[in-house]
Amino acid sequence: MHTATPPYDLRTFAERLCGFASTAGDEAAAADWLAGRFDDFGFDVYEWEADPALLADHPSFPDDPADIDAAGRPSVAGVAEFGDPDAGPTLVLNGHVDVVPADPELWETDPYDPVWRRDGADETLTARGAADMKAGLAACVYAALDLRAAADDGAADADLNGRVVVEAVAGEEDGGIGAAASTLDSPYPFDRDAVVVAEPTDLTPVTATEGSVMMRLRLRGRSAHAATRWRGVDVLPKFEAVRAAFADLESERAAAVTHPLYESFPVPWPVVCGTVRAGSWASTVPGTLESEWRLGVAPGETVAEVEAAFERRLAEVVAADDWLADHPPTFERFSVQFEPAEIDAGEPVVEALRGAMADADVPDRGVAGATYGADSRHYVAAGVPAVLFGPGTIDQAHFPDESVPWRDVERARRVYAATARRFLADAAGYDEFRGDDSGDRSSVEK
Repeated sequence: MHTATPPYDLRTFAERLCGFASTAGDEAAAADWLAGRFDDFGFDVYEWEADPALLADHPSFPDDPADIDAAGRPSVAGVAEFGDPDAGPTLVLNGHVDVVPADPELWETDPYDPVWRRDGADETLTARGAADMKAGLAACVYAALDLRAAADDGAADADLNGRVVVEAVAGEEDGGIGAAASTLDSPYPFDRDAVVVAEPTDLTPVTATEGSVMMRLRLRGRSAHAATRWRGVDVLPKFEAVRAAFADLESERAAAVTHPLYESFPVPWPVVCGTVRAGSWASTVPGTLESEWRLGVAPGETVAEVEAAFERRLAEVVAADDWLADHPPTFERFSVQFEPAEIDAGEPVVEALRGAMADADVPDRGVAGATYGADSRHYVAAGVPAVLFGPGTIDQAHFPDESVPWRDVERARRVYAATARRFLADAAGYDEFRGDDSGDRSSVEK
């Protein structure tokens, strides 16, 4: 049964969703609240948790299930059906409910007490997750409601058939726990045909996302008292030699590995040493060092290929240093990996999205690439095309006083609704693109 008028407007919905401190492992309260709202809105509600044993066989995650924190981290979805749902495609509007931690000392306000600010005609919502990506997720929910209201009123296309699924997944920041689980063991009794992921893209369609591999480097020198430091082998210069070599490789890769959607980035495949821990005492020559690295992987490359390239460069540094040659470092993967992903700009979901942008008077600057990874890769790997599109900018993601322009949230809502209308109304066009002439939706392979 449909609820004619939702008990919340979009502003209130986004504000309440941003009020949850849904960091890794603490998504359950936000997911339960969303499931309740999906039920209030008359959606069919689905819920699932990831199986660590299943994820351990996935290249994104550690090989040991004990290293995958999935318990008590539900993902939820609300499904709206239109016409004959089995006669049309299924479009997923996807967002993640988890957020990265916030340091209150760096914020002007409480990160989980949303604040509205107005500057003339412009208004912003400030909260952890406002841009990444709860406002976008809220816009997805209300786009589905808008499309259903139009269909109920007879204002939508008469031949509108199919489903719109609003997914709120857990653990995106941890490698995509909820999204990966849903592609490995679908929680739905139907197939998904395309996905729009509501990441903050400045309302630009993103059809290519970069991957990354996380590596841990351990170096060993020889400790000595600071008063006789010449008796030790300081590990820091060894580390700096590796760091310089990796910086050179980053520059070489920027010139050698090209992609038309990444030409505008000053560093298309970034390499970052995010943490360094060395030594044990201020008066002791540092004899051990551990550092953690994030290496960018271009669309069209594999994580293994990039890992091997940096291993070869490290081997050159080791070969040129007698101490390192006798005391070789270790360089191993850790944490989660992000595979790159890309879809054709001619995919029906991309064309529907760009047509919807025109419907909503949103400027179309063409498709773009992103230097970060996203849950879209899990759907693409499963054969389901996924495009990123959402309000706000990645420059606000993970930042203090994270904010999103509210006008862009409202525009995203209109674009999502128009995208769904176009995609569901053009089942024949989808079948033609996929090479399926039967008209039977169940025959579309994933």
